[in-house]
Amino acid sequence: MTPLKTIVTHPGGAHKDDFLACCVLAHLHGAPIERRDPTDEDLANVEIGVIDVGGSHEPSLSNFDHHQFPKDHPPCCALSLVLQDVGIYEDALAFCNWLRPAEWLDSRGPVETAKEMGIDRDAFNALLSPIDITLLRRFALQQTLTPDDPIYQVMAMVGEDLVGYVQNLRARLDHLKQVCQYWTIQSGEKTIEAVYLPRAVTPDDEPSFGLYQFIIGEGKKDEIVAMVYPDRRGEGYGMSRFQDSMQVDFTKIEHHEDVRFAHKRGFVAKTESNDADRLKELLAEAVV
Repeated sequence: MTPLKTIVTHPGGAHKDDFLACCVLAHLHGAPIERRDPTDEDLANVEIGVIDVGGSHEPSLSNFDHHQFPKDHPPCCALSLVLQDVGIYEDALAFCNWLRPAEWLDSRGPVETAKEMGIDRDAFNALLSPIDITLLRRFALQQTLTPDDPIYQVMAMVGEDLVGYVQNLRARLDHLKQVCQYWTIQSGEKTIEAVYLPRAVTPDDEPSFGLYQFIIGEGKKDEIVAMVYPDRRGEGYGMSRFQDSMQVDFTKIEHHEDVRFAHKRGFVAKTESNDADRLKELLAEAVV
């Protein structure tokens, strides 16, 4: 994408798609945002990004509007188009569960989106938070936002975290594919499958980052019952249910001296042990 000198989006009410698209561009370009209708000159200037307005989707000219698409076009929004241009759209769809509903909501409306998601229409309002309301309202009230504006700075942080999450998770999944081990745990007559991440290859501050997406991406979501990973708060390991499988209950191992914590609802435990054989023993004992 050509470096942008200005970002233009529509005035009036703001929605998640135009807000997030501007967040991504604010992070990548640091250009001021103008909330107004674009001119023909704006649409023809590659250094002016026109977002969610203007009736044109021409990435070569930095124009990212979807409203002119036919009604049978696959659901998308301004954010979709920007992420496509940045080159992370497919990964964003795979890693960000909120993106597809955001596309549906913006292109099909709340009633059709609720049907797609299998939820009640009123659930959208019930799930709104003051963060959503305040950020969108304050963004909508502005005519121009510059990098010195607190709202702009928050938007740039949102864009940075969104892009960074997708890019880092892709690299993380490639790494996990190389180092994760699959364990088959026998407990009496019952057998479960678990994923184990060794500490020696995980120097991160958040060792379990990406494990859930890794299991899903490997097509093992119906096989894996538990995850075993280095504890980010200590030298031992954490063990947790995958998708809250009731096949393991970690309260069954809370009496062991090397188990320093087991949640009373049984979904997670922390142990001081780093020995793989001992971890397998504890996991086997936790099998229901």
